[in-house]
Parts: sequence; C-alpha cells; structure tokens
Amino acid sequence: MKKLFIILCALCATTVKAQEYSLVWNEDFTDGALDTQVWNVEVNASGGGNNELQYYCENGVSLGIEPTTGKKCLILTAKKQSAGGKDCTSGRVNTKGKMYYTFGRIEARIKFPNTANGLWPAFWQMGNNYDQVGWPRCGETDIIELGHQNAFNSGTQDRYFNGAMHVGRRWDQVWSEANSVTWDYSVVDTFHIMTMIWTPTSIDMYMDKVPTPYFHADLEPNEDDDYNRQLVFGKPNFIIANLAVGGNFPGIYSVNQVSALADGPRSMYIDWIRIYQRGDANESFVCPTPSDEIEPEDWQGVETVTGETLKGQKILRDGQLIIRRNGEEYNVMGIKL
Repeated sequence: MKKLFIILCALCATTVKAQEYSLVWNEDFTDGALDTQVWNVEVNASGGGNNELQYYCENGVSLGIEPTTGKKCLILTAKKQSAGGKDCTSGRVNTKGKMYYTFGRIEARIKFPNTANGLWPAFWQMGNNYDQVGWPRCGETDIIELGHQNAFNSGTQDRYFNGAMHVGRRWDQVWSEANSVTWDYSVVDTFHIMTMIWTPTSIDMYMDKVPTPYFHADLEPNEDDDYNRQLVFGKPNFIIANLAVGGNFPGIYSVNQVSALADGPRSMYIDWIRIYQRGDANESFVCPTPSDEIEPEDWQGVETVTGETLKGQKILRDGQLIIRRNGEEYNVMGIKL
C-alpha cells in the first residue's frame, strides 16, 4: 500500500539541509505485498543496454526480513540459475507512470551486498517521459552505484561508489557527469542512508548525513534542449532500484566470473524510501490515492482527543481505523499502537 503523508513538520536541523523540507511520501515495505499501485516489477532479459548478464524476473523481487536487523524490507536477489535465456536472475523495480516527482530531497536506507566481482547494485531515477522520448533524452540521475571495475582493480569493492548524471540526443551522443569516491568505511553488508537534494539549479548527493556531498552538479541552461540540464532535469522523475549482474560497468561478461555469486544468492535490502519537499511552486509530486483511504470527516475526532492536527495515511485494518504518521501507527483515540 502506498505510504502517502502530507505532514508539515520541522525536521531536525542536524539533517542534511533538512530544515525547510516536509515529508510528502514514505515507503517502508511493511505491508504483506509490494504495492502495485506504486511499483512496477520489471521482467526482461535486455541487459539494460550495458551487456548485463541477468534476467530480471518477479522471483528476484520480494518483501521479507533482513536477517541481521529483523527489518521488513524490499529485497532484490541475484542468483545463478538459467532463466529467460540468461545464466542468472535478479530483481529490478520502478515507479514509472505511478509515483514521480520534481525537485525535493529523496532519502533511502539500503543494505547493499558485497559486490565482490560482478554485482552492480544501484538506486537511481529517470525522467517520467521515458516512454515518449527514450533514453538518454529523458535524463538519468544515478544516486548511487557500486561494483565498478575500478573497485576490483584497487581492492576497494566495499568502499568504492559513485553518483552520476546522463543526458543526450541519442545513446551515442551522451553528456555525462560522474564522481567516484572511496569512502572511509565499508558501505556494504550494513544499512546506510543515501540522500539526494534536487533543486532547479543543482543536485547534491550524500552518504550517511555526512555534510559534504560526494556528488555535486550545477543544472546550467543550454540552448540545445537535449543538453539543457535545467530543462531535462527540471521535469518529473520516477525511482528505480536494481541489482544488476555483470556488464560494462563491472567489466565482467560471464556469470562464471561473477565471484559474488560463487557461494550462493546475494541480496540488496531497502528498508525505506522517503521524499521531502518545501512547497515551492516549481515542485510537484504525483502518486495514486489508496483505495481504502478514509475521508477526513471520518477521523477528525482524533484531533480533538490528541489536541493536534494528526494528519497521515488512513487505513482500515480488521474494521479498525488506524492512522500512520512518521512511521508510527495510532488508533482513533490517538494512542500509539
């Protein structure tokens, strides 16, 4: 079920540039099934245009428990098995045409697998006009990618990652800006928070609230519409998360060379994803309304009991009205469940 919040609250000043932002959407993957009103599960063996080795299938996507922390997560799993004409399977999801936004702050808490040699996990977004104009005209923003062959060559697979942007007229005429970093500590096998702040004039990406961005780009205008960063990256984008195997990025083209899968499947765990906005006129957010949303007049009594405006997602569970706010659940008396 979609986690839709319209919460006007002051956020902690210690978060990265957070003071002016309010939460507009939260996905914590705690329901029993992936919300298909918001998420698309990709099924294809296209190789992503990068000679990737996996067959993306429904079996590569699940909701479950991360074994170390017990967190309920979206799980993308790569596995050596023959399917779809490929020698391995994996998972990829997106929100194209269902949930998309323009500008704001997006955060995600993710546990990446150890890429070893061959895995290529990523959390990113593309222009929601992808079906109309294709790639790279739609624009691509890679919030984080791991698994590049440079990491293998330097022995820094657990600490090496990058942020990037791509746009252009066609696949062989692409402007790209990327920055790779070797972090001070491991960013795999434990959860980390990724943050991107996207404004009409710039994009900044952060790891674990460290105040210095690992990627920065100015969205400068250009007379050529296909390379005008303010134009291309000033339109609605949808979210993508995937766990690719092999291909041009890792520089591995045989599943037998993917050492990451030598001892069995590997998974990428997403605990939650959140989008914050400031209410500026140039910001936008689109997401379908839950089918079981309760009208405000049916739950306004909660405000009387609690003495505050308790706005959040309204759901019915076993005939009981429940309100979700900031990741917590309340009954009609305002008592936290």
